[in-house]
Amino acid sequence: MSDDNLFELKAVAKRFKKGKETISIFDDLNMHIKRGDFLAIMGPSGSGKTTLLNLLGGVDQPTSGEVSFDGARIDSLSEGQLATWRANNIGFIFQFYNLMPMLNAAKNVELPLLLTNLSGKERQQRVETALKLVGLADRAKHMPSEMSGGQLQRVAIARAVVSDPKLLLCDEPTGDLDRNTADEILEMLQLLNREFGKTIVMVTHDPAAARYATHTLHLDKGQFVDKDEPVLQEKSA
Repeated sequence: MSDDNLFELKAVAKRFKKGKETISIFDDLNMHIKRGDFLAIMGPSGSGKTTLLNLLGGVDQPTSGEVSFDGARIDSLSEGQLATWRANNIGFIFQFYNLMPMLNAAKNVELPLLLTNLSGKERQQRVETALKLVGLADRAKHMPSEMSGGQLQRVAIARAVVSDPKLLLCDEPTGDLDRNTADEILEMLQLLNREFGKTIVMVTHDPAAARYATHTLHLDKGQFVDKDEPVLQEKSA
């Protein structure tokens, strides 16, 4: 595995059983993700985009093949080992935010840190830094019901980066937002990639969203076809 590659998939197959029928999602899938990349993945519904994110995030395991992260195989790790690996390396951002409605913004952001050995003071400092980064330092005590969709997704981004993961996995992060708010969120992801070096993999149906990425891969019938889209440049100050 090249030192430049953060993730590498070799000859990966993923199959599911549905009654007596075997459904093949991937068969001999090969790909790599370079450190510091911002990759958009597009493709029709049912093409396996979410399954791929689950494989990259250690939520699911391949039927066969190799999945390597930072030079080490993760496809043979136990459930407990995968949970620890995810907590140390992966941040997830979802379309519908997945925030706990009974917790305020700060408590939602703190959740991933509860799996670490950080002290309460250290957790608080990290939460404050993450909320400041997404422009919500003044919303720390607000409940999800008191915030807009854009603010909720900012909280979700803060939660994803609070543990300083190497990889951010985004599943339709702007799918529930209007165009202007979506662009604000995408600009934030672009900032995390360009200024903080975060490697990002984003699944999206939106070509306008994909333009914020470094490049785009199209998933079709279990294989990737590289069709680079124009990259949207960062707005000048």
